[in-house]
Amino acid sequence: MKRSECFHSSSDPNFRPRKFEQLIGNSRALKEVLELVGRVAPTSSTVFIQGETGTGKELIARAIHNASPRCVRPFIKLNCAAIPLDLLETELFGHEKGAFTGAIAQKLGRFELADKSTLFLDEVGDIPPALQPKLLRILQEQEFERLGSSRTHRVNVRLVAATHQDLATMVRNGQFRSDLYFRLNVFPVILPPLRERREDIPALVTHFVESLGPLVGRQIYRIPMETMLALSSYDWPGNVRELQNLIERAMILSVDGVLPNPLVTAATQRVSVFPAETTLMGSERSLILRTLEAVGWVIGGRDGAAARLGLKRTTLIYKMQRHGIFRSSLDSNSEMTESPSQTPLLSGMGIEGNAQPTTIFSLNSECLPGQSQQSQ
Repeated sequence: MKRSECFHSSSDPNFRPRKFEQLIGNSRALKEVLELVGRVAPTSSTVFIQGETGTGKELIARAIHNASPRCVRPFIKLNCAAIPLDLLETELFGHEKGAFTGAIAQKLGRFELADKSTLFLDEVGDIPPALQPKLLRILQEQEFERLGSSRTHRVNVRLVAATHQDLATMVRNGQFRSDLYFRLNVFPVILPPLRERREDIPALVTHFVESLGPLVGRQIYRIPMETMLALSSYDWPGNVRELQNLIERAMILSVDGVLPNPLVTAATQRVSVFPAETTLMGSERSLILRTLEAVGWVIGGRDGAAARLGLKRTTLIYKMQRHGIFRSSLDSNSEMTESPSQTPLLSGMGIEGNAQPTTIFSLNSECLPGQSQQSQ
């Protein structure tokens, strides 16, 4: 979102942000998150973003700021886990000259810098217990004192907090104040991991290929089907950040503008290299077989093949029947006789039934066939 497109008048009741910069994808899970962002952004309520590492918590925080009345002011951020505990207080609240040894000048804290703007506190679970009451006070009263001063300063700060930790469990274990947790958890936004929005992976790959080109000095023209299928079936424990890093590695290793499969050399590889197939049906059958083998032929459940492929259980069973996939005669039981919906396996990846099997993603004209870079 450009600065000129941000919220200009808090009195406009009809304002609803529709586009968010750098948020790539069109999955249902991402749309639900952006719907929440669109609802809370025009308010001044505290937002609590939760999600695994690498899911894009800072991007969501920036989207909230950019779609709010405060977007004309700088977006202030602080990663609480990156600051030594003995310096975190002065980073948050500032200090006066002479407040401690080495304090040779007055320093404004992040809350003061974020007055009338948005402050993003990442990894709030790392804030030490001794500092939590002071954070609770500024959230409730919007006032604080700099370290080494008795003068009270009042601010108007909109807080967006984030963590990858389970704060509710930390509260039960006495590691985090319950009153501070409830004050942070006014409007929770839970970000889905990348494995729960696999249909966004092709668009993300294309986005990274285009944006990283100038950085690595390489241009990618084609993405083989085997590569895209492997990327779309991998679990991505590091989420979008891991995907970006592996795409950068693959671009460095690319030859003649063809993106290789970065999972082949990745230490976290959990997907086999797909052999070249002559038909789209063959590629789909290969993907299903390898996924079934990876999960020990478990079809249902959270860790089953259907969940990894982003399919309904009955849809996967139907596809197994169509491709003649079975483990043994003992495994062909009642599970294989249910009537599934016929959802195409690759429809969410922008691969149509008449797509060419060798190289289905061409970057010469369109980002993806059937799917483009999406800025919601």
